[in-house]
Amino acid sequence: AIIVYRLPWTWKCSKLLMKFIHAGLNTIAMILAIVSMVAVFEFHNAKNIPNMYSLHSWIGLTAVIFYSLQLLLGFAVFLLPFAPVHLRVALMPIHVYSGLTIFATVIATALMGITEKLIFSLKNPAYSASPPEATLVNCLGLLLVIFGSLILWMASRPHWKRPPAENAKILRLNAATPEGTQVESTMTNSSNADKSDLRLNTEAARKQNINFDEAGQRSTM
Repeated sequence: AIIVYRLPWTWKCSKLLMKFIHAGLNTIAMILAIVSMVAVFEFHNAKNIPNMYSLHSWIGLTAVIFYSLQLLLGFAVFLLPFAPVHLRVALMPIHVYSGLTIFATVIATALMGITEKLIFSLKNPAYSASPPEATLVNCLGLLLVIFGSLILWMASRPHWKRPPAENAKILRLNAATPEGTQVESTMTNSSNADKSDLRLNTEAARKQNINFDEAGQRSTM
């Protein structure tokens, strides 16, 4: 959901479509998070395990609460067409920052959770003896760190950012032409400079055509 705006092959799609995809993926993640929390509490109650005593549970519940608030704010401000533009502009940096923070918090919660599970579950041999189960789950933790780092890197790089609406429209138009590939690569690397150059070149060509017409008229007179 975070990188749905950062994939170059989605820049030709309309912004509204990408908003629905972004909101849909976040909604699915929210539903899965609620189902997981219900399962955890039911498991603890069935096994007479205390609830909400570990740092993993504290941070995990905090992440779910803020994630639900983030989702509601995103629906109300950015998806529904009622919020004024100045409000969207003011809240967009907060929305982006809080989304990345919640994502990093979820990665940290998952790492604490699998470590806690290994310590409690592995008794003979113990976790400290590095049995195959411990090695497998430790590798899973490393993959989670790598995955989180890649997502945060893509979300923080300017060249992965979706181009402005005008450039995205030009990309969609160019995609329908045989020369679209070359023009697309040019447009993604430049924005206002290319548009100003295009206007200057168009104006120069128009003046040149006028001069040619005047020269032709003089030659026939």
